[in-house]
Parts: sequence; C-alpha cells; structure tokens
Amino acid sequence: MRYEPFDWYATPRFYDIVFDVTTASEADFVAAVYDRHALRARSRRRPLSRGGEGRQPRCLEAACGTGRLLLAMAERGFEVEGFDASEGMVRYARRRLPHAHIWRDLMQSFQWRGRYDCVFNLLSTFRYLSSDQDASAHLNRVADALVVGGVYVLGLHTSDYDYRRRRRERWVGERGGVEVVCNIQSWPADRASRTEPARSRMKVTDGGQTRGYETAWDFRTYDLEQLHDLIASEPRLQLVATYGFEHDPEAPRALDDGRDDHVLVLRRH
Repeated sequence: MRYEPFDWYATPRFYDIVFDVTTASEADFVAAVYDRHALRARSRRRPLSRGGEGRQPRCLEAACGTGRLLLAMAERGFEVEGFDASEGMVRYARRRLPHAHIWRDLMQSFQWRGRYDCVFNLLSTFRYLSSDQDASAHLNRVADALVVGGVYVLGLHTSDYDYRRRRRERWVGERGGVEVVCNIQSWPADRASRTEPARSRMKVTDGGQTRGYETAWDFRTYDLEQLHDLIASEPRLQLVATYGFEHDPEAPRALDDGRDDHVLVLRRH
C-alpha cells in the first residue's frame, strides 16, 4: 500500500476514531488519581452523573487534541479547559465542547486564566518538547497554573539507550462505518542527540475504499537519570506517585522498577 505524507493532527476525525477506544478508562484513571492524591480532593468533587452540587474542580488538559478526554472529564464532575498547538484539533474540540474554554497554545509558553486543581497530559505529547529548556519551561508553567495541593498527571516513556530494536504498537477504531488502523513504530533512541525517530501509518477504510497516511516525527528522550533531573528542575512539583500506561489507579509502582512507561503524579507545593 502507498502511504501519503500527512499531518495526523490536521485530520482530527481519524485521530479521534482510533484513539477514542481508551477514553473512558483514561478519564476514570485521571479522576481516581485526582481523588487520591490532590489535597482535599475527595470533599470537593461532585460527579454530575450523581446529581451532586457544589464546587467543581477545575482541570486543564495540555495538548488536548480532539477534546475527547475533556468531555469525559466534564462528565465526571470537572470544569474543563484545554489547549493544543494544532488549529485543526482546537476547532474539532470546540465543536465537541462549545461551552468550554479551549484555545491554541504551546506547551512551553501557554497562558491561562485562574488556577487549576488538576492538569493532565497522558500520551507522551510532552516528549515533543525538543529541549531541556522547553521541558523545564513547561513544568514551570504548570506549577504556576496549579493551586497548592493540585496535581499534574503526566504520561511519558523513558528510553534505554542500549536497546537497539524497533518498537511497535497497533490501534484500531471504528465509527459510523469508517475504520481506522494505526500502526506506530519507533526506532532506537540516540544518546547524543537525545532523539527517538517515530512514524505513524494509518489505514482508513471508508465506503469500501482504503487509503494510507503516514506521519513521521522525533521524540525527545529521557533515561531515568535524565527524568529525575527534569523533575528536580521544578521544585514546586513533587513526585507523589507513579503508575503505568495500563492506567490502573489501584496499581501504583516505583519509578525505578525497570519499566519504561510512566504516569507521574506531581503535586504542587
């Protein structure tokens, strides 16, 4: 099959179809982690599905994409806001959540209004930040934006520079007669440049016709030492828990347990 070069962030419909399969479990996880680790969170959150009244905690999604998680978090009793660098994603998210504040911005220099009880970014978008300066600037912005006792839920993978094999993952989604199959491949991380090449190939079947689309990019890499240094660069954010990408709130673990998938819970002090 021939794969056409494209920017998958400029095709939010396909992106949303293929990644929506995990939306509910991811939102349940963020809500549970907030309840468990944000100070005084349990007495504040009143899920709308239970008809509760009272203060809704404010949450912000950095790089919110299509807004699928923002909608799910709103359904779980949060007041939601989000930003993304892609104009196409922002337009799509605004249509989905017309009453939410969603804007175009960058991870390392985003603006905000008010303070948030929870900020989250689950899917390694953080690794698009290509330098230590931008990564530290992002954490600084998050610390400024959080209330004291609020949490930042950040998902990312670390790299083993001695691991020399390619990695692959496959996602499949279907909606309204459109099927999207996404294969993501990454190549070994380079220690000198701190980069890891990655490629996404999507097969989209619609109306009996299948077309292929390809996107390539470089991730910023972190080994465990580099990740610890990064966390230490913003002393107002303290690591209080680590989870894996299975997003199980009942399975906290150590950051240094040999795995490469990490969801960090950083609490504002």
